[in-house]
Amino acid sequence: MLFYHMFLMQGGYLHFLQYKKTEKKWQDNRTSFPKVSVLVPAHNEEVVIEKTLEALSNLTYPNYLLEIIIINDNSSDRTGEIAESYARRFSYMKVIHTKPPNGGKGKSGALNIGLRESTGEIICVYDADNTPEPDAVFWLVQGLQNDNKAGAIVGKFRVTNANKNLLTRLINIETITFQWLAQAGRWFWFKMTTIPGTNFAIRRSILEELDGWDEKALSEDTELSFRVYDLGYYIRFFPSAITWEQEPETIRVWWKQRTRWARGNLYVIAKFFLHFFKLKNKKVGIDLIYFFFTYLLFFGGVLASHTIFILNLLLELELKLGLVSIALLVIGFLLFVTEELLALSFEKGQLTLKNIAIVILMYFTYSQMWIALVAYSTFLEIKRLMFKQEIKWDKTQRYEETPVKKDRSA
Repeated sequence: MLFYHMFLMQGGYLHFLQYKKTEKKWQDNRTSFPKVSVLVPAHNEEVVIEKTLEALSNLTYPNYLLEIIIINDNSSDRTGEIAESYARRFSYMKVIHTKPPNGGKGKSGALNIGLRESTGEIICVYDADNTPEPDAVFWLVQGLQNDNKAGAIVGKFRVTNANKNLLTRLINIETITFQWLAQAGRWFWFKMTTIPGTNFAIRRSILEELDGWDEKALSEDTELSFRVYDLGYYIRFFPSAITWEQEPETIRVWWKQRTRWARGNLYVIAKFFLHFFKLKNKKVGIDLIYFFFTYLLFFGGVLASHTIFILNLLLELELKLGLVSIALLVIGFLLFVTEELLALSFEKGQLTLKNIAIVILMYFTYSQMWIALVAYSTFLEIKRLMFKQEIKWDKTQRYEETPVKKDRSA
């Protein structure tokens, strides 16, 4: 997996060198502007929703072709009130208020409600803690208009609270690397990218053919990606479309959010592996194998290795590290550090001495936390299946934001 990631990072680097040329080409060859519906699912988001709506009101996309729909999904705070104040100011914004039994079921349900009320030819999605840059929607739409084979266009997200504490710095490095390695790398080599939960555009016709989002999926974005692939489309990563979002500031919040992600991805693996031979587009297997190796074999192998190491210390099994094992350990560490630093070099102001030190620390701390998290998530998913438990959506905690200087990528 480490060598495969090195392969992906090479693709990410090559995409980094090329995407500006594509940006210029699309800029010079502007197509017609279709009507766009921007969906913003929001449940108890009063802390962040105003800044999100302010950013959306500053989009450069033509207002008369823009429809921003805020789905106030069974909120018990001032989310609906704040959203309504913006709807009164901007004629292209409207608010949908949901209540049980149809509302309050989670993000997928809210998005499906918004989809039914929307009229746009293209659907964009932003989380309620996002502040997209003014031209974000423009670039997402241009991607679909200039590439008929693309079922969806995925932009880039950056961390608003990256400098809050050590955890947010670690998450910032993780998100940058994920996008330039897994997203850009897979796009360059395989024309595959995973739809994230925010900052993406998808053709309405595709969503209608797929009957919207899967309301049983905790990772509704990953699950949707596989169904888009199966229709024969690819998903394009285009980093010129940029949004900024919050990340967890405490371990507790991080653990809950990432557990939901991991459980959601395990659900996707099980769902599509069981029906693999029924899939029309067998290319989906590339991503299925990637997720399978990452969540089960890679993490499982590392967990087994750690377990053997600890048992050897406690029980004196007399196991010794051979030269091959030492070489692999060193190579693994160097590959990890090289990939992280290369990804940081793509973003202005990120390749600093402080971040280099954090990357080294990350290998021995943050990365090891993921192993425990995936093991825990796997246990929860097995228990859910055995006892037929209902899937529950856990909302990520938001924070009052401190203004930060936002630098575009180099």
